[in-house]
Amino acid sequence: MGCGSSSTKDKKSERVLRAALVIQNWYRGYRARLRARQHYALAIFQSIEYADEQSQMQLSKFFSFVLENYAHTHKEDPALVDRLFENSLRDTQDRQYYVELVKVPDFYDGPRLQFPLTFTDIDLLLEAFRQQQILHAHYVLEVLFETKKVLKQMPNFTHIKTSPSKEITICGDLHGKLDDLLLIFYKNGLPSEKNPYVFNGDFVDRGKNSIEILMVLLVSFLVFPNDFHLNRGNHEDFMMNLRYGFTREVLQKYKLHGKKILEILEEFYTWLPIGTIIDNEILVIHGGISESTDLNLLHQIERSKMKTVLMPPGSINRGQIADLTRSKAGATSTLPGKGASDDSHSEQLSKHEWEQIIDLLWSDPKGKKGCYPNTSRGGGCYFGPDVTSRFLNKYQLKMLIRSHECKPDGYEICHDGKVITVFSASNYYEEGSNRGAYIKLGHGTTPRFFQYQVTSSSCLSPLHQSVHAMESSAIMILKERMISRKTDLTHAFQLRDHSRSGKISVAQWAFSMESTLGLNLPWRSLSSHLVNTDEDGNVDYMSSFQDIHIEKPVKKA
Repeated sequence: MGCGSSSTKDKKSERVLRAALVIQNWYRGYRARLRARQHYALAIFQSIEYADEQSQMQLSKFFSFVLENYAHTHKEDPALVDRLFENSLRDTQDRQYYVELVKVPDFYDGPRLQFPLTFTDIDLLLEAFRQQQILHAHYVLEVLFETKKVLKQMPNFTHIKTSPSKEITICGDLHGKLDDLLLIFYKNGLPSEKNPYVFNGDFVDRGKNSIEILMVLLVSFLVFPNDFHLNRGNHEDFMMNLRYGFTREVLQKYKLHGKKILEILEEFYTWLPIGTIIDNEILVIHGGISESTDLNLLHQIERSKMKTVLMPPGSINRGQIADLTRSKAGATSTLPGKGASDDSHSEQLSKHEWEQIIDLLWSDPKGKKGCYPNTSRGGGCYFGPDVTSRFLNKYQLKMLIRSHECKPDGYEICHDGKVITVFSASNYYEEGSNRGAYIKLGHGTTPRFFQYQVTSSSCLSPLHQSVHAMESSAIMILKERMISRKTDLTHAFQLRDHSRSGKISVAQWAFSMESTLGLNLPWRSLSSHLVNTDEDGNVDYMSSFQDIHIEKPVKKA
């Protein structure tokens, strides 16, 4: 009897265990399917982001063509060109014009900075920005001038030392997301001599609090210049700001003095260091490298000549503008502060130098060996693990830490552990789309990764709800891109619809989508979200444009 009872219990336990394994396997599959959907949504967001950057780079080529034909245009329509180069035709104004003439009124109730700055001013700014206060333009300009003065004395690469007892924190892109910066400081502590930081570029654009982030970073740098380090990213560029939001943000928040702030920023960016080297072992740069990256040359380049990646060498420069202006105004005229003997080539990098910095700010790592053009972004290159190994060996380095790419977990390790990507803006594309992260490391220690995510009520939703919301948003953005290219897509579909039935195969539809939009997306997998398919598996290609409503932009007062 006892044996029978034991056998029954064993069978029940076996059934329970089997049921638990079935549930566990189902749940793992369910989570995997959700992660796959999340991956596809992120791929859509990223592909459209990179396509926009590519079009920006292509626009720059057109702009360069216009500049190269400046002399001819100047003769045809001098007023047009004078407006185009309104800022370039003026000599740089001095500090008095920008700072001392911008007065702080008595009724201003925002933060008031005291120069020379102290740790108290960092605290003051953080508290004011938490309460959504605006720093007066006078202080913004003064911070920019003070920071530029210090940056001008710095080398292209900041060399710093750590120890096991003094770790350094490395943060990636913030893109105007102030809540992420506040969360980093809350979790990791405020900057100090014992708590140093490196912020690896792309402080601005996209988010709504770029000026606040920039001011916190610059004030922290002025208070702790030896323990708070800043690298230039590809968005520390006045022409990128025109497209991706920072210019608009400054002009909205500083209606009276916004233009002055933007004029100073234009030159300010050029003085940011282009990299940091930690313990002579770890290179921290924003983007990446190429097979021709030359650290020795990059140490010597006059980085202040790199005003924007969107004006490559060969574009017209101020010396040429001055010559043309003098020819229009009379042979004896000169620009204020400029002599007639100015060298027209003195304000530009060589093409090779320009490409070196482009690679540093724009490149991305790939698993494939070699070095090839970054066709997604339109600038920089893709570099493989072999390129990384040769580069690190050549310069006796152990690791490359970079940013520039949103990663679902906030960081990613590749190239056999030799390349780390860190991205610090959580919820970058959509709430719940990704975590942010930062890295802590000390001399002789393994890098440690810290993840976080700014939360709201929607971020606290179950995974399936947040994935569904992110997926829906990504599909809507993709459909908007499709409707904007409706004429081209329809033509591509009709070329493959030989019977004029209004239907083509899924393979033909996918090929047409990729050849027209160039987004490098898994169109077959996405087809169920984008188009109607009949029982035979044929696509009703005009259904690609159904259920799409693009709201008209609201005019701002």
